[in-house]
Amino acid sequence: MAQFKDIRKKLEDFRHLTTDQLRDELTKLRKEQFNLRFQKATGQLEKTARVRDVRRSIARIETVLTEKSKASAA
Repeated sequence: MAQFKDIRKKLEDFRHLTTDQLRDELTKLRKEQFNLRFQKATGQLEKTARVRDVRRSIARIETVLTEKSKASAA
């Protein structure tokens, strides 16, 4: 149950950021995702769950960006 509260908190934090801040965060997460994939391919990845967390954070940010663009268009 506490996990859902953490996820909800992260989503609310993302919603309070500006579009530019969200894009910067998205760029940072995509670089991390690339590095994690590289570590996995070379057998150096220790925290395998981080791949899933980063992927889901990217999806959350993209969702918030879509929400903001639709809100500004309406």
